[in-house]
Amino acid sequence: MQTPPLTLYLAAPRGFCAGVDRAIKIVEQALEKWGAPVYVRHEIVHNRYVVDGLRAKGAIFVEELDECPGDRPVVFSAHGVPKSVPAEAAARQMLYVDATCPLVSKVHIEAERHAEAGLQIIMIGHAGHPETIGTMGQLPEGEVLLVQTVADVAEVAPRDPERLAFVTQTTLSVDDTVDIVAALRARFPAIIGPHKEDICYATTNRQEAVKAVAPKVDALLVVGAPNSSNSKRLVDVARRAGCTYSQLVERADQIDWRALEGARAVGITAGASAPEVLVNEVVDAFRARYDVTLEGVETATEQVEFKIPRVLREPA
Repeated sequence: MQTPPLTLYLAAPRGFCAGVDRAIKIVEQALEKWGAPVYVRHEIVHNRYVVDGLRAKGAIFVEELDECPGDRPVVFSAHGVPKSVPAEAAARQMLYVDATCPLVSKVHIEAERHAEAGLQIIMIGHAGHPETIGTMGQLPEGEVLLVQTVADVAEVAPRDPERLAFVTQTTLSVDDTVDIVAALRARFPAIIGPHKEDICYATTNRQEAVKAVAPKVDALLVVGAPNSSNSKRLVDVARRAGCTYSQLVERADQIDWRALEGARAVGITAGASAPEVLVNEVVDAFRARYDVTLEGVETATEQVEFKIPRVLREPA
């Protein structure tokens, strides 16, 4: 039986960013250096396949530090942690390695500098996301106010409208954030913004690649986890760029083939915490059902690399 023809457009950049790559290496090298188990506070990155792979090597994932024994190393996730977490680890004399993405750490440092200058901070982010919790937790309660939407900007009640700065979660939709920033500047003309955009290069690049693919395809699949902010934003970006059928899938077995019936062109991308092996799995699933032609759509090249913490580079 002849398989129908289909063009698969692979968005690039896609998948792992430098911060995710570094965080995974940190857990792997901690296991090599100190042996199993190594504890990890919160999923190191938001991807079940990655987490399960590290668990198989001896990583134990916990939500809070009080679930960790004092005599084993603990790694903090790439999303960043409130100040109270390393303080508690130090008080318990625990050996800890911070795998916070350097681009998230940059936002933390920025927030602290603004606070030292007497400014109250407004954070654009998603309530309950570990990165937002970590950034807001760099300063005492009440010093960082959260806004999630343009509507929130009208409601926020700062101490002094003349003494404000804003920071942003690194994994948001670039386009959504532009609107929220415009609303903040309109309501608080004196508000101080970041020196350089807080939304990370990888988030921006993956969204731009999706915008380039969306007009070419009947459907777009984002390989990523349902708790991954940057992956969910890619689905939103594709829909907004005119691709009405845009779906998040963790693995190939989640593809809704009936929804793709009649499609002649499908786009594929992956969130920053999804490994390329899962993209290949999706491509293979299409090859089993269609006569596939692969096309790459590349909008940027990435050469960013982040160093592993010194404690892991020194001999045991």
